[in-house]
Amino acid sequence: MIRFKFLFPGLLFLTFSFGCKPSNKECEVPTGYEENLTSINIQRMEGLFFEELSKEKMLENLEAYPQFSKAMFANMGFENQEQLAEELLLIHQDSGMVELYQEVQTYFGDISKIKEDLEVAFAGIKYHYPDYTIPSIFTFVSGFGSDLIITEEVIIIGLDYFLPNDHKFQPVDLPNYILRRYNSAHLVPMIITAISTQFNKTKLSDNSLLAEMIFYGKSYHFTKTMMPCTADEFIIGYETGEILGSYANEEMIWGHFIENELLFETNPFIIRKYTGEAPFTDEISPDAPGRIGRWIGWNIVDDYLANNGITLPELMEQDDARLIFKESGYKPRRP
Repeated sequence: MIRFKFLFPGLLFLTFSFGCKPSNKECEVPTGYEENLTSINIQRMEGLFFEELSKEKMLENLEAYPQFSKAMFANMGFENQEQLAEELLLIHQDSGMVELYQEVQTYFGDISKIKEDLEVAFAGIKYHYPDYTIPSIFTFVSGFGSDLIITEEVIIIGLDYFLPNDHKFQPVDLPNYILRRYNSAHLVPMIITAISTQFNKTKLSDNSLLAEMIFYGKSYHFTKTMMPCTADEFIIGYETGEILGSYANEEMIWGHFIENELLFETNPFIIRKYTGEAPFTDEISPDAPGRIGRWIGWNIVDDYLANNGITLPELMEQDDARLIFKESGYKPRRP
């Protein structure tokens, strides 16, 4: 098994040649995005459902915001709005929920950074896809019931999920290696990665590990394109040291995939070991971060674009993972 050798601060310069962008690197939004910058409206729904509560007010809010209500509450299974309003009244009067709401209001009293990041990302999407319609965007406090709801029409952000990692309120159903990605720095990249699936064409007949790797690689490339000033760690959800270690050991990681003939593997249990959520990829090394197959897929996709001079929409339309791999000319970087 490979033991990762993590780079020391004196070797951080290696990351520039590998394409990993450090968090403090100067960056400018592409010129073409500026003409598509539009001020977006993020509707703060939490106050409407937590303050000055009454059944009548609940019913008024449910009727006044049907788009939000349908996306947020439709799966609760109540026969009518009156029953739903009564249940929400009970939930939102609970002392624990009230305290959670107050903590969210304190930490997310100002969401201008989230708004700004979304505006830049949407400008990027509009630049590449002029017909794209920005969804209606809402925030809420779900009591750790829903982190993000994203459709082509609606985005609902459960702000309670994105409190700081050291906050006393944390979702209890997430392991630590996933929980560390639930903070405000990862929020907008999560949203844009989810939106990428609307454009990410796949060949349904190809259920190989390579196809899975390329799918995620295209998603991460999409997000990086829309958020060029966002460090890679916030896009893929790795710690900085995990990215540095992965680049330092890329040749050995790739060797594992080739030596074990994994690229065209179709066993879902094996595929999950390399692309599914996990604290590490034990098949390679206890030091290798989980989802390492997604990271390799991202590198393959980057090389495919670099070597073929195609546009982002052309990349996202290309559903042939084997062709992408073949024409990428991918080779591991050597530190």
